[in-house]
Amino acid sequence: MIQLKVKGMTCGHCENAVRKALEAVPGVERVVEVDRTKGVAVVEGSPDIEALVAAIREEGYEAEAA
Repeated sequence: MIQLKVKGMTCGHCENAVRKALEAVPGVERVVEVDRTKGVAVVEGSPDIEALVAAIREEGYEAEAA
């Protein structure tokens, strides 16, 4: 599993936006968790970590590998 730190999520809409962005990244098998209170997103699969970070940033949130 790959865990990312995500900053800027404040509501359920934010979580959904991050989830959809991650699901679209090649290599993601499943988005396990997106939690605004913990500031994390967890995915399964073998995607490029930089692609995950870029997808989240394109939605307007800050992200980095945990």
